[in-house]
Amino acid sequence: MQHEAELLFFRDILENSHIPCRIIRTDDDSAGTVYDFGLRRLALPDIDYREQFLRFCRQYQNNILYRVSDPFLCRYYIFQLPDAAGTYVLVGPYTETEISTQDIMNIAERYSLPHYLVGKFEKIYRIIPILPDSTDLLVLLNTLGQRLWGGLKHFSLRDVFDHSFLGTEPVALRPEDKEPQDAFLSMKALEKQYASENALLHAVIKGETHTAEMLLGAFPRARVERRSMNTLRDFKNYAIITNTLLRKAAEYAHVHPLHIDSLSSRFARSIENANSQEDIYRLVREMARKYCLLVKNHSLQGYSPLVRDVLVRISSDLSADLSLKTQSAYLHVSASYLSAVFKKETGSTLTDYVNRKRIEYGIFLLNSTSLQIQTIAQHCGIPDLNYFSKTFKKYTGLTPTEYRGKIGSYSGGNPQPAKTGTDPSPQDREASSDRALSE
Repeated sequence: MQHEAELLFFRDILENSHIPCRIIRTDDDSAGTVYDFGLRRLALPDIDYREQFLRFCRQYQNNILYRVSDPFLCRYYIFQLPDAAGTYVLVGPYTETEISTQDIMNIAERYSLPHYLVGKFEKIYRIIPILPDSTDLLVLLNTLGQRLWGGLKHFSLRDVFDHSFLGTEPVALRPEDKEPQDAFLSMKALEKQYASENALLHAVIKGETHTAEMLLGAFPRARVERRSMNTLRDFKNYAIITNTLLRKAAEYAHVHPLHIDSLSSRFARSIENANSQEDIYRLVREMARKYCLLVKNHSLQGYSPLVRDVLVRISSDLSADLSLKTQSAYLHVSASYLSAVFKKETGSTLTDYVNRKRIEYGIFLLNSTSLQIQTIAQHCGIPDLNYFSKTFKKYTGLTPTEYRGKIGSYSGGNPQPAKTGTDPSPQDREASSDRALSE
């Protein structure tokens, strides 16, 4: 097939955006049977949808990108591949707005559909993506069209309405013996939902921020189940479920409950304080990033229970006495044994590990506060200012004063970018985020 690489790239982009895209051949027995997630089949199960779809495709001309709307308030893009007769690309379905229960009831009344289908339609609409602004999708399609047809002037866009459903015999009453098919459609919708949730779980367990953000990035297009008369409340409930799901993922990744509870509680408060759907969208996207960062910085997977206890104690209170002698006494093991096990599992001595974490916290405080360096040293568990400066320089190459001069000047307690300084390194920023998760 010509332009196979471009088509594969195009499909990957849409798949990652949770927008359906299929390449359909008219000689395929399954052509047209599932392109709308079963909306038509649910409404009229006795129609030959393959033949109906093929009849609709035969109306299409080459070099035209068709934007199709249908009686079910769905939109599609469809076009025939050049130099591949009988092969079509179908993008969609998607809707441009939320489809409410009232919208579905209006559709049912308009086409004399049984009232009991309303709930089943709602389940299908929940898995159809929402694109309030499809401009980006059209740009992507036009770019693909340039590749396929050799330039914008060689193809055109045409809006059409799918009348294939219209003119069919309306069904005022349909016997309930079609329930197995309805149950199958509901099952497929649930499978899709659970598959998406499992993919999100695995992404967070592995700390794959880019994957988790991609999976939750389509949240504004997701259907939120209506369980109350308050739309914002429904969105908050969805965010609460997502928070719980991500919390369990962090637990599976062996993050200590101390850190999980801190982050989960903070998101729970933010969800309840949200004033709009846009606030919820932002929070859900933030959850993906923060939980992955939590796993990357605090996962104890692979460590023995003894070393886990040490790591949790260090991360929970850097100002405490974290010396080898104190830690071993606290855990009722010999200092030499603890030292050997810790070095074997972490690749670092206990003293070096603690000092690194303290300096990371110092970097965070220098980046985010205007506290005096003496105060920062105390917060880091190194009250001796000279020793703090010496240790800080050992790990960063700069004294705390020199580092502060590079990251910026401060006024009123708020850090401001330095005009002649440099931004903190990615490692410094990650350390800052690391501590922020535990605040």
